Amino acid sequence: MTSIHVITDKNKAGYETILDEYFRLRHDIFVGERGWRDLERPDRRDMDAYDNEQATYLVALDGGRVIGGLRLYPTLLPHMISEAFAHLIRGRDVLSGSTILECTRYFIVRERRMGRTDCRLLAAFQQFCLEEGITEVTAVVEMWRLPRWQQAGFKVRPLGLPTMVEGQTCIAAAIQISDDSLRHVSRLAGLRGSCLVRGTGVSNLVDRVPHVAA
Repeated sequence: MTSIHVITDKNKAGYETILDEYFRLRHDIFVGERGWRDLERPDRRDMDAYDNEQATYLVALDGGRVIGGLRLYPTLLPHMISEAFAHLIRGRDVLSGSTILECTRYFIVRERRMGRTDCRLLAAFQQFCLEEGITEVTAVVEMWRLPRWQQAGFKVRPLGLPTMVEGQTCIAAAIQISDDSLRHVSRLAGLRGSCLVRGTGVSNLVDRVPHVAA
């Protein structure tokens, strides 16, 4: 059963193998599938300057196997939008604050993209942010993703105009965090309870199994 694990600098020692698989999958997807050659590394792990002690990862696991994930980063620090994509923000300053995070490197493995994994990761994303007092999350996303988020009950506002990035039409946007969005996407995910796991390592896999609707 899919569970979404919160991995931070405080508990990453219990997730060493999981994180290694996560970074390898990021390389497979963003370099291999999407062709972002600037990210290519000889060790075939996608890691950059924001994979540091300030990063929080939400990693989707099924039977101990990584099937999806995303990275969250504080916007009060220099972050990807402020340092690499500030030109996507039109007519305003880069959105930042203590209750605003940036989301990057969102992915689901190819064979799980047609099921409920996407909605479960999005539900965990909303739940985590609500629990942490986060009000908005910024991201640079491909335009094709926006209808999917809207179907999931997310309220998204553009921060600029669509722009070509790595051969894809992308936009900087802000996602509102709300109980309504969590309830809506949880229904789509078939969840009766939480699938978010806050633990010390993969031993929690047997302890926290999400309830799903029949």
